[in-house]
Amino acid sequence: MVSQTINTSLIQQWLSEKLDVEKVEQNLASLGYDEITKLTYLKEFKKIRNAGRQRWGFVYLVAGAFLGFISCVLTLINPVPELYNWILFGLTSISILLICRGLYNVFE
Repeated sequence: MVSQTINTSLIQQWLSEKLDVEKVEQNLASLGYDEITKLTYLKEFKKIRNAGRQRWGFVYLVAGAFLGFISCVLTLINPVPELYNWILFGLTSISILLICRGLYNVFE
């Protein structure tokens, strides 16, 4: 199998233009690449594009886990009894939503 070099500046250009996979395929076809080269470019394009989503997914996961931990600690020590229900149900709900969003981004 022949090792192929990939023009990363071309892939970065597609990412900056926010092109979808179909437009990238059309662009590669217009440049006259063969099928193997097109598949290589598409694979690398998807990998780089999804890496950004995964990074944000992990950010959401960490933020949700931290907020859930804070909610748990504040519920247990109950520093302000008037805010007990808001801390227990509000912060926990927000942390669950952040974790779900993070999991969606990671596994998409």
